[in-house]
Amino acid sequence: MPEPQEDDDGDVMAGDRRISRPDSALPDWHIPDASYRPVPIAWFAGAFLLQMVVLFAIFMVLISKNGAFTIGLSALATGAIGKWTWERGMKNASNGWKIATIVMLTVQLAFIILGASERL
Repeated sequence: MPEPQEDDDGDVMAGDRRISRPDSALPDWHIPDASYRPVPIAWFAGAFLLQMVVLFAIFMVLISKNGAFTIGLSALATGAIGKWTWERGMKNASNGWKIATIVMLTVQLAFIILGASERL
């Protein structure tokens, strides 16, 4: 029965070199799994967090003003964040991510409208 090798950690041997990927036929400079692949959840989360911070700031700064200013400025900010998110790549995402993003932006804006409506 052969003894197990101490350094057998699943690496692939390529001549006198040890590489950790199974695609050893590719040249050394090519790393196939290191390319940037944007994902819709990053755009969704970015829009969510940015809108949350911006709408909170608008609400707090305009808390002593008429609610119409708060609602109007919040709607403009939400539109700008939505446009920015679409341009980042959400326009190429699946319909589920598009719908989720629109719903999330709308719901957060609705909370601001609800809070500012008593100052109308």
